[in-house]
Amino acid sequence: MKLTGRLIIVIKRPFKIVCSTSRKNNLMIHFKLDAEYFASSLKMFWGKNVYQLLANRSFLRLLLVVNLLGAIYGYIWYLPQLQLTKVQFWLFVPDSPTAILFFVFVLIAFLGKKHWPLMEALAFVCLVKYGIWAVGMNIFLMLDQKMLLLTSVMLLLSHGLMALEGILYAPFYRFRISHFMIAAVWILHNDVIDYLFGQMPIYMGLERYLPYIGYATFWLSVLVLFFVYQKAVRKDRFKLELY
Repeated sequence: MKLTGRLIIVIKRPFKIVCSTSRKNNLMIHFKLDAEYFASSLKMFWGKNVYQLLANRSFLRLLLVVNLLGAIYGYIWYLPQLQLTKVQFWLFVPDSPTAILFFVFVLIAFLGKKHWPLMEALAFVCLVKYGIWAVGMNIFLMLDQKMLLLTSVMLLLSHGLMALEGILYAPFYRFRISHFMIAAVWILHNDVIDYLFGQMPIYMGLERYLPYIGYATFWLSVLVLFFVYQKAVRKDRFKLELY
């Protein structure tokens, strides 16, 4: 007589040993991961440790210094383009440094145990939008040039972290729909300035793709606004207290 069946032994969650017999009575032993328990544990670890770090005042001070230096470096980076730009467009050219500067104001408010809702909305929207945009553009540039560019790798990493910090602090933001709408107008107006008036950041070699980049940038703005609304405006969103 041939027997089939299985025996599950939990050795230490989230791992299991699954012993089973096949129709040929061959014993098979598998290690399995309890996905539900693992996800729950990971979420608990993230909530307990990562968000505690984000709310730590020493970490906030460090983040303030890093972002302030990043904003200064970013404005210096844009100086050559600003020298070729009409004065009325200066405010809208250095997108990433301005996004970081918004977040600097947010961090200053956090350290003062306050909220600056408008700056929070502008920082969240701009950090995510321009962080993702720069990551995509630098990947596109390296693919187009068919080579690894150290400057592009540096920009890719720094802008990726820029978007990440904006997202990680989402549970701590306290802005309303009015602030969100101002931030939406800001980035959509920037898209008009960049692609209608030709003030987009200079990426040598990609000028021939400008109409496609402008089109993709518009839809990136729309998707980012939808994401920010879900994470920071919707009533049933995930919230945490900073102090």
